[in-house]
Amino acid sequence: MSAFLTNAESILATAESNPDGTNWTILTGAPGGIRMIANSDWPLDSLQADSGADAVYRIHRHAGQVTVEGRSARQSCALRSDAPAQVARFLLGSTIATSYCA
Repeated sequence: MSAFLTNAESILATAESNPDGTNWTILTGAPGGIRMIANSDWPLDSLQADSGADAVYRIHRHAGQVTVEGRSARQSCALRSDAPAQVARFLLGSTIATSYCA
């Protein structure tokens, strides 16, 4: 497995364990090693070209899901972690009680 994809998987695992709600963009190999930018809306290819980074990764959070998009000179990827409720519905079938009555 490439270092690029290994980094994307590590970023996804870290983002899942830290639900702070911020969307981050991570640039690697840029002058200074690693840079993190909060809530950037630049397209990854433009950000990579402008910064001179070897790779860029974007962490996006929405409705309990975490997505990591990555881009390097020769590779790109998108990894997604489903929200816990979606995983539970999948594992338990579609009949999950959404309310409790006593």
